[in-house]
Amino acid sequence: ESQFAEIIWSNEPLPSGELVKLCEQKLGWKKSTTYTVLKRLCERGIFQNEKGMVSARMTKEEYDAAQSEKFLEENFGGSLPAFLAAFTTRKKLNKSEVDEIKKMIDAIGKEG
Repeated sequence: ESQFAEIIWSNEPLPSGELVKLCEQKLGWKKSTTYTVLKRLCERGIFQNEKGMVSARMTKEEYDAAQSEKFLEENFGGSLPAFLAAFTTRKKLNKSEVDEIKKMIDAIGKEG
């Protein structure tokens, strides 16, 4: 799904026939697979296929944020601290990563 989305974001707007060709070349997909995945992502509000022209309704950044929120909700009850606790038990953060996270937390604290 993410490779498919990248193809659209990199080439939008593009005719659906061109999308089929790109997916065949880059993903080895048949026409039916491309249209099935496109339909599903259109139903989720990520892309649109209007009169045979495919374009994004959501930026890559918006998509990534939504996927992250979904992951947190499904796996950690929506708790970012619970995710960080689980993540850091297996992977130790280096000083620059810790500093970057602190800056993000400080910025969030200033916003509200």
